[in-house]
Amino acid sequence: MTVPKNVLWFEVLLYLSLTLDSVSVAFRDRTPNDNMTELAIIVGTVMAGGMILLLLYFVYLAARHRMGWARWVLVAALVLSVISLVPVIGQRGIEFDSGIEAISCALTAMGLYYSFTGDAVGWFDA
Repeated sequence: MTVPKNVLWFEVLLYLSLTLDSVSVAFRDRTPNDNMTELAIIVGTVMAGGMILLLLYFVYLAARHRMGWARWVLVAALVLSVISLVPVIGQRGIEFDSGIEAISCALTAMGLYYSFTGDAVGWFDA
């Protein structure tokens, strides 16, 4: 079975986006302070890694197993990511990690656009 071109673009762009998310987590400030203990920082980092792995699985399910619901979960994750990114940029401006996150959101949006257009229409099961 040949994967349509737009589905391939969807898969590549979302994997690239999740790679950038991994870089963003790697460069996040992990200095303990009064607001964040070392344990809270570790838990946050592990949860971010787990979320990236879960999203990788959803991309795989959508692109390779034609699961339409996984694509909608990725749309919801993009919406939540943008909602959480806006206040961060508003408070601190564009820093290295928030800049990477903004680029990641743009790549995800482009990938999801490909998943709903062109030869990808009809590929995904409802």
